[in-house]
Amino acid sequence: MDDLGSVPWPPTPIKTERLVLREPEARDRTTFIDLLASPEVNTYLGGPRPRDELERGTPDVPERWPGSFVVELDGTMIGWILLRRATDHRRPAATGKADLGYLFLPHTWGNGYAREACTAALTWFDTTHPGEPIILTTQSANLPSMHLAAALGFTELERFEAWNAEQWLGLRPPASTV
Repeated sequence: MDDLGSVPWPPTPIKTERLVLREPEARDRTTFIDLLASPEVNTYLGGPRPRDELERGTPDVPERWPGSFVVELDGTMIGWILLRRATDHRRPAATGKADLGYLFLPHTWGNGYAREACTAALTWFDTTHPGEPIILTTQSANLPSMHLAAALGFTELERFEAWNAEQWLGLRPPASTV
């Protein structure tokens, strides 16, 4: 995966009704480690990573690149939105397109935060990359992620086998320009 190229970064924090999307900061390091070490968060992502490995290898300010948004609720990080260029995707239909990913702490699930945050990130992307489609890949067994993808306007391009599971590749067409 590559970054999104030349975009103004960091953007002014993006505020939604309940959330703020902003650039990662040093105070987010522990939550990044919690996300990557969580068995629940990583059920469909190959499993959690060892916490001691993450403690040693995570920089003071993790994941600071264009398209990496911390999702904050009441001043605390609850999730992470990733927008990157899929330069090495397993499926030719996805190669070169922007790719949306998201991780949220389990105690926040079921409150609509992922949909609210992803909608805001996609709006930002549509402004900075007008006319570009976006892809999303998730395991077809990850029903909450599949529902979120549909709610965000992604439709199935194909299913394929990878990482010992069926994967779902969805496409969100470019936002219409008026």
